Amino acid sequence: MKRLYLPAVGLGALLFAAAPFLIMNAPYEATMGLVQKIFYFHAPIGMVMFLSAFVCGIAGLLYLMKREPRYDRVSFAAAELTVLLGTLVLITGPLWARKAWGVWWDWEPRLTSSLLLWMIFIAYLLLRRYGGPGSERLSAAVALFGAANVPFVYVSVNVWRTLHPKTTVVPSLGPGMREPFWFCFVAFLVLYLVVLAARVRLERQRAEVEQLYLELDER
Repeated sequence: MKRLYLPAVGLGALLFAAAPFLIMNAPYEATMGLVQKIFYFHAPIGMVMFLSAFVCGIAGLLYLMKREPRYDRVSFAAAELTVLLGTLVLITGPLWARKAWGVWWDWEPRLTSSLLLWMIFIAYLLLRRYGGPGSERLSAAVALFGAANVPFVYVSVNVWRTLHPKTTVVPSLGPGMREPFWFCFVAFLVLYLVVLAARVRLERQRAEVEQLYLELDER
């Protein structure tokens, strides 16, 4: 994994350096014009946020089943990144909505459920910070609850009437828009994996330092 880390960082840097040029050359959407290009950031970030929520939930489940600290570290790191990605989604979404819908925010199903998902993982982090002994197990259950909400957030636009575009938007992208979209998704995915690996390593090192302090106190 260590041997792959630096190449992954370099790959991520190259992808993000090239992404603006692909987005600049992508055709304008007929009704929204230039502001539609937020889509190339907003939607991929949202997709990676969903992935991060699943990583957090699955790692939390494995921790509950096996009680191995490595799974808890992955779950904790993924929860932090889910909150970060959710914040970016909740910022870029209204910027796009202001032009598309004429309002910054509307309490429609996708926006509301996305906000609730973000708040669930905020609750996870608050629990880890202030929950005291045993908070690892309780927060793992919260992570599972958050991951279970992802499918509802995803299909909400298809089940209820909503201002938000349906899930068919991405598969129906035409030539010129499809390529930069998936390119940006890969860029954010690589960035996510790199940051997740770094955060898990940092959490492992923190646990090792705490263990050393405990051993010193026992002497």
